[in-house]
Amino acid sequence: MSGSNNPYNGSFGNQMSATASFGAQPEPAAAAGSYITDTTTANFGKDVIEASRNQPVLVDFWAPWCGPCKQLTPVLEKVVNEAKGRVRLVKMNIDDHPSIAGQLGIQSIPAVIAFVNGRPADGFMGAVPETQIRQFIDRIAGPAGADEAAEIEAVLTEATEMLAAGNFNEAAQLYGAVMQADPENAKALAGMAECMIAADQHQRARETLTDLPEELAKDAGIQAVLKKLDQIEEARKLGDPVALERELATNPDHHEARLKLAKILNVEGRREEAAEHLLLIMRKDRGFDDDGARRQLLQFFEVWGFKDPATVAARRKLSAMLFS
Repeated sequence: MSGSNNPYNGSFGNQMSATASFGAQPEPAAAAGSYITDTTTANFGKDVIEASRNQPVLVDFWAPWCGPCKQLTPVLEKVVNEAKGRVRLVKMNIDDHPSIAGQLGIQSIPAVIAFVNGRPADGFMGAVPETQIRQFIDRIAGPAGADEAAEIEAVLTEATEMLAAGNFNEAAQLYGAVMQADPENAKALAGMAECMIAADQHQRARETLTDLPEELAKDAGIQAVLKKLDQIEEARKLGDPVALERELATNPDHHEARLKLAKILNVEGRREEAAEHLLLIMRKDRGFDDDGARRQLLQFFEVWGFKDPATVAARRKLSAMLFS
């Protein structure tokens, strides 16, 4: 997908500004220290126990005379800052505040204890290497990117609901925000193209799904949108639906006219009516166009989706017809 085809580069309808953000975003340098604080015996309950109910808190027990502490501290702080809020680091000088370390049975320092949901969950002792600290944080807070993936999935769900409700601009904003975070997200690409189709921007929708990486282009959702675009283009060439309806009123067995009308009704969103016309052709003449009505209905199913109510209802009627 080239820069000129970037669907969130410019406007969508009268408004298109992807404002959502995902995961932990880079903080200004002045705010980096907000992930790291010192605590006291009196504040330990608030700074660690209560705070750990919202996110994991690492407690670094140290002392000014401790050589290994001086080795561990800069590495530990670096990794915590790079985690961008997945964990917090609270430092406790055991010379000034020895009681908490004593209660936890800490006999040597540096010692780092992770608190989760108000309780000690894991820990390590000594000036361990950076890679081990990263592994420790991943074990406590989950792999990096897990929160972002969950957030993206939640936004995609919301966008899909907005699209179904006809809130196309709002849905497009959310799909665009996902694509800024994950430019090759198949659901977001397909959803954005659907929004463009709803705004009668068919060419732009096709460009959005053009020149994608091979594996991404094979995605079922993207393929369904491309087939939908093909159906729209075909329906535009099939004539006036009113004239087709008049023809069927005088000649109900004009299957070609009925097939054309079904295709037009489909792109107008009148799925149940489109399916009924195809089922009627099948009831009357399965041989028409080499069972073309059934083949067309199956193509509709591919675009509508397996769970779409129109698919479910028509598939039930189709099965009853084929296997009765």
